[in-house]
Amino acid sequence: MSDIQERIAASFNSQGLMATLGARLVSVADGEVQIELPFSTQLSQQHGYVHAGAITSVVDSACGYAALTKAPVESDVVTAEFKINFVRPAIGERFLAIGTVQASGKLLTVCAGEVRAFSGSAWKVIAIMQATIVNVRA
Repeated sequence: MSDIQERIAASFNSQGLMATLGARLVSVADGEVQIELPFSTQLSQQHGYVHAGAITSVVDSACGYAALTKAPVESDVVTAEFKINFVRPAIGERFLAIGTVQASGKLLTVCAGEVRAFSGSAWKVIAIMQATIVNVRA
């Protein structure tokens, strides 16, 4: 495991929200991070779909950690802004949030996020995010 993979895993494991949601760090690669969220009725909204807040949280984290793979070693990252579109209800057995770096600079990184809902091996995109991540001093 590389230093950045270890750093992201340690950071992810220290996030109380990710633990509360039951999210799991699936993969860390240069410019891309994937986080899985299992379905839980504890995360549902009134129609039985997974709540938008839970979906947004995991894709925001995926984008932030993707940005961290491109940040200078002495930096950490925080989200400056994001826009999310929910294109389908969050119905599935599990959800995969994928954060991908689109452009990275000295201070700002722009990421694209996608959330896929899985039923068996079939999946559909349910949400799309664009996020701006800021490098800050660690």
